[in-house]
Amino acid sequence: MLPTPIRTNAAAARRFLVAAHFPDPPLRTTGDAIAYHGFVQMDPLNVCGRMHDLILRNRVGGYAENGLLDHLHNGAGKRRSSFEQYLPGRGILAAFSVDAWPHLLTGALRRRERPGSYAGKLSKAEEELAARIIAEITARGPLSSDDIEHDARAATAWGTRARMVKTVLEKLFVHGRVLISRREHFRRVYDLPDRVLPADVITAPVPPPDATRRWLVELRLRQHRLAAIRKSELAWVEDIAQPVLIEGVPPLYCLRSDAPLFDAPRANGPGGEGGGGRRGPRQSEPLLLAPLDPMICNRSLTLALWNFDYTWEVYTPAAKRRRGYYALPVLAGHEIIGHVDPKADRVRGRLAVVSRRVPRGHRIGGAVRKLARFLGLK
Repeated sequence: MLPTPIRTNAAAARRFLVAAHFPDPPLRTTGDAIAYHGFVQMDPLNVCGRMHDLILRNRVGGYAENGLLDHLHNGAGKRRSSFEQYLPGRGILAAFSVDAWPHLLTGALRRRERPGSYAGKLSKAEEELAARIIAEITARGPLSSDDIEHDARAATAWGTRARMVKTVLEKLFVHGRVLISRREHFRRVYDLPDRVLPADVITAPVPPPDATRRWLVELRLRQHRLAAIRKSELAWVEDIAQPVLIEGVPPLYCLRSDAPLFDAPRANGPGGEGGGGRRGPRQSEPLLLAPLDPMICNRSLTLALWNFDYTWEVYTPAAKRRRGYYALPVLAGHEIIGHVDPKADRVRGRLAVVSRRVPRGHRIGGAVRKLARFLGLK
C-alpha cells in the first residue's frame, strides 16, 4: 500500500531536491554516487569538463577530473564494481553498478532479435563481421575499432557513414556481446563481458520481467529523486514509493527513504543562516550545475518547480541559442538564477567565460574559480 501523499508547494519541493541531490556530507566515493543515483550519465564532449565529471564534482567529496573513468577502468587487479552501458530505451550512455547487468541484459537480448533499427538485429554481412570481431577479441584481448582491419563502410546511428567495424562493435556493445574494457583518450576499447564483469555477475540468472520493471522504476526515482510514475507501474514499487502532491504540478513520487527530507530544517542557502538537515547545500557560494544534471534534466518539471526554461543548446543552431553552447545553470540556495557559459582553453591553461547572466547581487566568481581549479586551469 502507498502511504498518504505528502502535500507541499514548489518552494518546499525545491528544498527537497537540493537536499536529495547534494548530500551533506558529500558522498564518499564515485561508486557510492553511482549506487545512490542508479547511474551517472556520460558524454564525450569536453568544453569545460565532461558531463559526468560536472555531475560528480558537486556530489563526491574530493572528486577529481576523470575520476569516473578511473573508477570504471583503472582498478587493475581489483573486482570491477561499475561498467558502461546504455540506459534502456534511451540513447544515453551511463555508468552503472555491476548489479544492474542482469536487468540490462534482458533488454540487450531483445535488441539482438529486433528488426528495423540501428541497435537491432545484425544483417548477414554484419553478423559475418561480428563473428570475426569476437574471434579477434577472444584471441588478442581488448581491441578498439582501429585495431581491426576492415575497409567496408556503413551508416551510423547519426545517419553518417563510418567504418563498418566501428558500427558493428557499437551494435555488439548494445547487444551485450562486448563491453567497454577501458578508454584511451576516451576512445572505447572493447572486450568480452566475462573478462570485464565479475564471474558471479555474469552467471547471475536473468531476472523475471516484473523484477526488471520494478528496477527500471526505482532507477528513475534514484536518478531524479522526484519523478512521475504511471499508474501501471505503481504496483511494482508501492513498497518503496512515496506520493508527493505539489500545487499546480501533476502527481509525483519520491523514494520513501527520502521522504523525511521534506521535514528537515530549512537551509537558507549560500550566505544564509539556518538548518541544513541531514543533506543540503554545502557551498557558501552558488553551484555551477552540469547541463544535464539529474536534478534539472526533466525540462517540464524544471520549468514547473524552478520557473527555469532550460535547453542544452549544443544541438541548437548558434543563431537560435539563448544561453550558449555549453551553458551551466547556476544554483543559488534553492533557486536557479541564471547561467554561466564557460570554455576551457587548454593550450593557454585558462578558463574563459563566454557569457553569463545572473541577477545583480549574486557573486559567482568563486564558483567559476572552483571550476577552473577542478580543471587545472587559471
